[in-house]
Amino acid sequence: MTEGKLIVALLIIIRLGHPKIQEGAEPVSSEEVRSREIQRLIDDMVETMRDAHGVGIAAPQVHVSKQIIVIEVSPENPRYPNHPAVPLLVLLNPTITDHAETTEAGWEGCLSVPDLRGLVPRWTRLSVSGLDRRGQAVRLDAEGFFARVLQHEVDHLHGRVFLDRLPDLKTLTHLREYELFWKS
Repeated sequence: MTEGKLIVALLIIIRLGHPKIQEGAEPVSSEEVRSREIQRLIDDMVETMRDAHGVGIAAPQVHVSKQIIVIEVSPENPRYPNHPAVPLLVLLNPTITDHAETTEAGWEGCLSVPDLRGLVPRWTRLSVSGLDRRGQAVRLDAEGFFARVLQHEVDHLHGRVFLDRLPDLKTLTHLREYELFWKS
């Protein structure tokens, strides 16, 4: 490590078919939260998500069976330029505590299922509780795209990918065809 500089690493993102993507993740214990290993993992997850132009990533996607998600929606992200910005969020042991009765279908993709998109119904609004990276309790409310991303990442902690939520496989499309025919 260089004096005064934190070195981060890009992690390998597992893909659909790897057994870990279908496993549930373990909660992060209070002893682990501030450990150097967990803090380093969080930094590496953020760097990996940004490098892959994602808006979220869960620890199971990078071979770690821990309940950790990171989310960031930036206007500079070439894959999601027209979505409202969401500042970097690190959430450990997230639990959806409340949600709207209404759902809305929206296009989703996944870093673990590259080059595919599908129309997935998600709750339009929800509340989530968990811990921040310092172990402090967090409760937040989200709606729209932010709520969709939260649900997508929490699903990963329970061994689910967006394909598991598709009500109609006819909406499953390759990225190129999505760009040509479906993207608005």
